[in-house]
Amino acid sequence: MMTLRNLRNALIVMGAFLALIWILQVFNAADHYQLDQHYGILPRNVGRLSDIFTAPFLHVSWAHIEGNSVPLFVLGVAAAYRGLWRFLGLSLIVAIVSGLTVWFFEGGNIVTVGASGLIFGYFGYVLVRGIFDRNWVDILIGLLAGAMYYSILQVAIPGTPGVSWLGHIGGLVGGVLAGYLLRAPRGARPVREPAVRKPVAGPPRSASGPAASPTPGGSQSADDLLRDLKNMGF
Repeated sequence: MMTLRNLRNALIVMGAFLALIWILQVFNAADHYQLDQHYGILPRNVGRLSDIFTAPFLHVSWAHIEGNSVPLFVLGVAAAYRGLWRFLGLSLIVAIVSGLTVWFFEGGNIVTVGASGLIFGYFGYVLVRGIFDRNWVDILIGLLAGAMYYSILQVAIPGTPGVSWLGHIGGLVGGVLAGYLLRAPRGARPVREPAVRKPVAGPPRSASGPAASPTPGGSQSADDLLRDLKNMGF
């Protein structure tokens, strides 16, 4: 079935994504987290604007990546199983909105990294996708995701030390926005063709009277034959 194939693809994609960020974490930790300094989001630095696309792949510690891995995988699969192209568009929108929120509004020279923006984006998207698509299965999945991960909204509140709540809020807004922009198109209602009545075949009509009733093979009727014989003197 198509849904099972999409689910399999979603599992493969998110598994590969997790493998990638863990491999990067190994190299990053071995290099004393220099990748964070070079490819993290640095607020209002025009030369570092493109780092909004690299920051989600990096983390500041092992605890950081461990805490992100499970919700990233679960919510990512829930967001991706409807199609990978749609999921790619979702990830791009979330990365841009979350990254620009940090780039514009974060204070000081604090470098921000981590997949938390994507997690919040996938969370927001899964919550609203079923509503925008009018799909009861996705609505139920959204309710389940909300029941499982509503607690992550607590770290989107300002004041949590060491946490970029701006990136979380930006990710959540990006996910909801993507849910609207990537909503399934409404199926056009089929146009009904006007009914056409076909003429019913029947015996041909004469110009001035009722329909003639020809005899089989085109032969004359018995009355016409008797009249002709009488005229001939028989």
